[in-house]
Amino acid sequence: MDFENNILHLGSFFAVTMGIVVLFIGRRLNQVVGFLKEFSIPEPVSGGIIVSTLFALLYATTSIEVQFDLMARDVLLVYFFTTIGINASLKDLLKGGKPLVVLLAITIFFMVMQNVVGISVASLFGLEPVFGLLSGSISLIGGHGTAIAWAPRVGEEFGLESAMEIGIASATFGLILASLMGGPIAKYLIKKHKLVTNSELEGTGSVAKKEEKATRESMTSFDFLDAVLAIHVCVILGVLLNEAISQTGLQLPLFVSCLFAGIVITNLIPDSYPRITGTKWPTRTAAIDLIAEIALGTFLAMSLMSMQLWTLIDLAGPIFAILGMQLLLAVVINIYVVFPAMGKTYDAAVVCAGFGGISLGSTPTAMANMSAVSHKYGHSAQAFIIVPLVCAFFIDLANALIIPYFMRLM
Repeated sequence: MDFENNILHLGSFFAVTMGIVVLFIGRRLNQVVGFLKEFSIPEPVSGGIIVSTLFALLYATTSIEVQFDLMARDVLLVYFFTTIGINASLKDLLKGGKPLVVLLAITIFFMVMQNVVGISVASLFGLEPVFGLLSGSISLIGGHGTAIAWAPRVGEEFGLESAMEIGIASATFGLILASLMGGPIAKYLIKKHKLVTNSELEGTGSVAKKEEKATRESMTSFDFLDAVLAIHVCVILGVLLNEAISQTGLQLPLFVSCLFAGIVITNLIPDSYPRITGTKWPTRTAAIDLIAEIALGTFLAMSLMSMQLWTLIDLAGPIFAILGMQLLLAVVINIYVVFPAMGKTYDAAVVCAGFGGISLGSTPTAMANMSAVSHKYGHSAQAFIIVPLVCAFFIDLANALIIPYFMRLM
């Protein structure tokens, strides 16, 4: 902890501790405030928005700025996506082949439309079209990472000094909207179409919940350490894979490489392969699921609590107008395109919750939205396979082609 020039710097230890506190605040809020639970608002979102608002009020009244070291947050993101890879079976991937391609095609179309809407609304405000591009696929479906990566190039090429601020502001407001959108959309679709979960169709819903509870209660410390060891093995392979890919000139986020490392190890190593732990590879175990929940919840809580809302006030007007149209576009595409294309099933509703997170937010937001819906209504294996693959891998590749194309048109 360090205080200098009215800036309070909090290191990784304090940041993680605060993230845990935010999770508990969100949990308590969701227990007390009915509509938060009713519409499956993720707990880290409830707590994170409240805490970031309090930090903004602190800055407004005292000029004290709170900054966090978020290195541990990025490690948690790697942990989470590695667990997704470890839990992915080749059978499920093949089963989800057609929906994966369909969702990818819809997502690419949406990315193009997102830029068209952003540029059009910016032009109506008399702003440079590039303002709308920065409030399009660069910051929304691309998230903070893409905004930070592209803003300097856009600013230099078009002489826009506030490019970074516009990108970060759009990504921040988009993240909030995405976090609040997925649950209500899923609830609307489930209620309107009277959808039932796969376990309810098979008559195994209550049995599955009892088995899951019993498994959690019987989990030992060695089960937990076995899962941690498996994650670390995948991360080591993911780092090596990421370095090899970077040598080809293609830059991918580390969590994507670790995701694929988990998929490769899970599906190529036989169950009977000898391990030092004396156990099978821990795919789809209670320990892996527990680590995934902890990593995702704490990551999202830390992301939202660290938002510096006071930096966004000057850009709020035009960005709100653009994001209002982007929100409308996302809802329409989600309900009238994604849901029918995914088959109008319960799995499709969970995919829509995830697409709500992708469309204006980030991959972790999509996963948090789907987790909140799954905890309330039931799990969807298909959604948790195809959504991460679309938004964790293909989106970055598509954006790398779409963004330069629109820049050339300006």
